[in-house]
Parts: sequence; structure tokens; C-alpha cells
Amino acid sequence: MMVLRFSVIIPVFNEEAAINHTLEHVGSLRETGASEIIVVDGDPAGKTIVMIQDRNVITTTAQKGRGNQMNAGAALARGEILVFLHADTHLPLHAFTLIDASLRDPVCVAGAFDLAITSPRPVFRLIEKTASLRSRLTRIPYGDQTLFFRREYFESIGGFAGIPIMEDVEIMRRIKKRGNRIVFIDQPAATSARRWEKEGIFYCTFRNWLFISLYLSGVSPERLAKLYR
Repeated sequence: MMVLRFSVIIPVFNEEAAINHTLEHVGSLRETGASEIIVVDGDPAGKTIVMIQDRNVITTTAQKGRGNQMNAGAALARGEILVFLHADTHLPLHAFTLIDASLRDPVCVAGAFDLAITSPRPVFRLIEKTASLRSRLTRIPYGDQTLFFRREYFESIGGFAGIPIMEDVEIMRRIKKRGNRIVFIDQPAATSARRWEKEGIFYCTFRNWLFISLYLSGVSPERLAKLYR
């Protein structure tokens, strides 16, 4: 099996409207070595993946839940570096060059970008700065910052936990406990503001902080998932 430099894995569910735009964006950035894109649909009917226009994209379905979907994508991946991208997030220019450079240090096993939110509203600049500062201080980035891993390391720790929520926080805490290094790239991955705009900026931000606090306090992901709905 041919080994590539990067595998970009995108978990999706009801992303029919956004997926092709995201795939075009990723395709325009593949400037460093060979790479592939894998889209994993949490809908057993594959409603998002049937909309994909690029026939070079690898597609599959998996049990709903980002952790399960991302693990399914990783199982198909041939890349030396796994990049887990949300369907509503765009990477910065030269993203793969930046990832490649950051992982040239053999001590670094995983990493993430800083956060940007695609809205001109000033309140989002505060959320961005707070999120990026928090992740650097705690060494725990979230999934919307686009997590990336050396594939060999990712496999050695068993990938994402099969939990319904907080899979990004769980794996980064696990890496921290192992004493391994997580690197941060000071260029932002730009995620959509749609969730904040739909639910309300302050409600959504408070809810996110509350859920993280509850999880770190020992509340199970299963219980949090029920509350999230």
C-alpha cells in the first residue's frame, strides 16, 4: 500500500450544503507532498457523501459520533500524518507546510491551529483570543482547531475514545498524561459562526464552558450528550 504524507479526515452529518465547498478548499491547499481526503458520514444512508462531486475523495459511513467516524477514517488512511478537519472549518494558507514543519521535531506527536471564527462581529475576536489562549495554557486544543497527529502515534494510543462527546478533549488529556508534546500553530483554522449565530453567542459560549467544566469534574460523556440534545 502506497504511503502518503497527509490524510485529511472529515467526519460529517447533514453537511450536504457545505461539503463540496470544504473539499474544494482542502484540495487547493495540498501543496506539500501526496495526500488524500477521506469523508466519513455518520448517516447510514450517506446523505452527505452522495453529494460529493470529487470522485477522488474516499468515502465511507460509520456509527454516528465524531470519535467513531474519525477512527473509521483513520483506519482507511495511508498518510503519515492524520489531519482531522470539521466540515465547517477552513485551514489557513500553506496549512500542510505548517503542519509538516511543526512535526519535523521528533518530540512533537500531535498539534492544532489557533482558532478563528468566520464572522466580522467584534465579540468573536474576544472568543477567538480566549480560546487560543486557553488551549495554549492547558495544552488541550478542541476539535474545531483542526487536530493533527503522527499516524503511528495515533494508532499506538488507540485513537479516539468511543464516546458520544468530548472525544477531542479526552484524547488530548491522554496525550498530556503520557508526557508527550502537543504543538500549536499560530495561524488560525477558521470555523463557521453558524452554531453561535443559531443558538446565541452568549448561550453557546456559556454552554461550551459549562460542559467542559462538567466533563473535567467527572460527569460522563454519555450524560453530557443527553444534556446537549
